[in-house]
Amino acid sequence: MELKNTKNGKVIDYMSRDYDSFLLSMRRLIPELMPEWTDYDREADFGNVLLQLFSHMGDILSYYQDRIVNESFLTTAQERKSIIQHLRLIGYRLSTATPASTTLTIQFPAVCTDVVIVSRGDSFATKSSQTSASVRFECVEDVPPIDCSTLTVDDETGRKHVDIQVEEGTLIKEDIIGTSLGTAGQRFILNFPRLILRTEGNGEINPDFKLWTDTSGVIDEDWRLQSTLAFSLEDAKDYIIEIDENDLATVIFGGNGVGAIPAVGAVIKVQYRTGGGAMGNVAAKTITTITDSPALNLVSARVINNDAATGGSDRETIAHAVSHAPNVFRSLKRAVTQLDCESIALKFNGVGKVRAVSTNWNTVTLYVAPQGGGRVSDILHADLLEYFEDKRPLSTLFEICDVDYVKIYVAATVGIEPYYSKTEMRQKIYEAAGKILSFDNTRFGQIIYLSKFYEAIENIEGVTYVTIHSFKREGRSGPDDDDGKIQLKHSELARIPGSDVNDSAEDMTYLGGIKLIKLDGGY
Repeated sequence: MELKNTKNGKVIDYMSRDYDSFLLSMRRLIPELMPEWTDYDREADFGNVLLQLFSHMGDILSYYQDRIVNESFLTTAQERKSIIQHLRLIGYRLSTATPASTTLTIQFPAVCTDVVIVSRGDSFATKSSQTSASVRFECVEDVPPIDCSTLTVDDETGRKHVDIQVEEGTLIKEDIIGTSLGTAGQRFILNFPRLILRTEGNGEINPDFKLWTDTSGVIDEDWRLQSTLAFSLEDAKDYIIEIDENDLATVIFGGNGVGAIPAVGAVIKVQYRTGGGAMGNVAAKTITTITDSPALNLVSARVINNDAATGGSDRETIAHAVSHAPNVFRSLKRAVTQLDCESIALKFNGVGKVRAVSTNWNTVTLYVAPQGGGRVSDILHADLLEYFEDKRPLSTLFEICDVDYVKIYVAATVGIEPYYSKTEMRQKIYEAAGKILSFDNTRFGQIIYLSKFYEAIENIEGVTYVTIHSFKREGRSGPDDDDGKIQLKHSELARIPGSDVNDSAEDMTYLGGIKLIKLDGGY
């Protein structure tokens, strides 16, 4: 802090708080406070060493003071731990990673007549490669016995087919997390990180998370997961889960009049699922391995996902929580207005984008794009409807619809300097165009301007000129508008041609959303 002379006398400049300013301020005070010290300009003077040490400590203390102040406010906090604590005050929990899901087709030999049992937890996977690890998917519910003798043979594949729903992740069937000491406020950390924790409708939290106690062989399964213990009676067998900044989950029991305490010596056991993340959004026809399903292996069954897995997302980011939590808090978790519906839907794990539209006097249609794009899976569709069940007005009905993805076609000739590599420049052009149409950068009802493609490509170092020959949307043979813009509808999102395995061969030529008719120049 530096002393400054003003018309009102000397004042302290509280913004001057680094090493140099501390040292300068102390040296300016020497003639006034210690007039006998006249050789303080010498660097080798021991007094200067002390001043430098004090300045160094002052700089460090100032840094930590600023960090403490920053972490005290939601809008300036940087650490995930601080964000978690702030949002807990308004009842907002940061979302864990979300697992992707899809429909898996089981193919049986045409001669198979067995009754096959596919159980919850049976697992399947994609093949690993040098650039990507295998991704594990599991059956999330017990499937009714499959009587192969009643199935018809598909003429195209020559095999019998049955579809089941699978989800990325791993089921931990029994995790012993500790033994009760009979005290209040006991905390037990799960042995496996990356818990999948989802809020369902009707106030129920993650129904596939189960906890029970084992007291000398006596099993008690009446324990219930709650969002808070604040409303639990003294004998209520409730518990909560807290997830820290490292994705470690802790089970917390009550006591002292709020929630029951497990009996002394009771062994605490839990069952839950772990995993989630954008890595689960695998392409169609990639889940082809049966990793753990004895019944399917016995009958020489095969598996394949004809649709891409969707809905997988990484844990909620600090930026998303800070911008999104106030809207959820203002809605009071009630889906009344359009903003309420969209804010609450975006809080649901796996929803990437949503547009709420009133399609009738008592019907709200939610156009939903899963995280990363794609179609809404049957699992996400059912879970999202259940999630809104206790948040909607009594007379209001909700419908979930897929987004209309519109492919945008851009064809161009680009000139480049002769001393630039065509291969490298081609990749930069694809990346620049693809960024405009990426899932994160598109929105419902958006106007896509031709000028944005000119701007993005012309800003690449080494580009000399750009000529765009065509700019159109899917289903149109020519330009959409003479003024160089494409207007999307309220249910439409733009997407890059060739980003889906089911796209045509022509679509596959539009890498990054653009087809290079000619790359003029370079080497």
